[in-house]
Amino acid sequence: MSEVIAIANQKGGVGKTTTAVNLSAALALMGKKVLLVDADPQANATTSLGFHRDTYQYNIYHVMLGTKEMNEIILDTEIDNLKVAPSNIGLVGIEKEFYKDTKDRELVLKRKIDPIKKDYDFIIIDSPPALGPITINTLSASTSVLIPIQCEFFALEGLAQLLNTIKLVKQTINRNLQIRGFLPTMYSSQNNLSKQVFADLAQHFESKLFKIDKSSYVVIPRNIKLAESPSFGKPIMLYDKNAIGTKAYENLAKAIIG
Repeated sequence: MSEVIAIANQKGGVGKTTTAVNLSAALALMGKKVLLVDADPQANATTSLGFHRDTYQYNIYHVMLGTKEMNEIILDTEIDNLKVAPSNIGLVGIEKEFYKDTKDRELVLKRKIDPIKKDYDFIIIDSPPALGPITINTLSASTSVLIPIQCEFFALEGLAQLLNTIKLVKQTINRNLQIRGFLPTMYSSQNNLSKQVFADLAQHFESKLFKIDKSSYVVIPRNIKLAESPSFGKPIMLYDKNAIGTKAYENLAKAIIG
């Protein structure tokens, strides 16, 4: 049974796309069949895998518009088990289209993903940094949501709004939606603020943090190699297999697989 995981947080710069790309790559390298759906108009997940605007004709905008099916836009990546459904800045225009005459507009993405779920072990969706119609679509299409939270000042600000949105989606259009977990990102063991944010997360959401073993948790560290890899169009595992960022996302993938 395929698991569809939305990576969501309405705050920008929290490591959402980094997590979507590198979790997808790690799962694929562990032998799982993975589709990464880039549902963010910024298309950063697409470019992080080495694709640029002029290298593909159709994208998730055409799928949500109804002129293409998901299988018609999917691209192969450097990793055999990893495919990507690319995005494009044109996706920002989908919200206007939604408000014309689209029936059940919150379920457009779900209707496009459901027929291909059987082909993958995991479908990872990179959501935009906003709680608009596209993010609602990603939550309605998913079985669970993974929430990256940066270990910095104001990290938990806005979290209540996101949790309320998830609760509302669960009550109205996707009663199977679960919170898969919270992922601390940009963590520095030398930084007292990082430690405090992690302590706050552990106090409120301990059962929803990903574990390596009984006594240690998955955290994504501040890592130069992790920051560099998107500019080379590669996930961290292909850019530097020995980086601490590589190990962190491998640990996350293991925790997800269980």
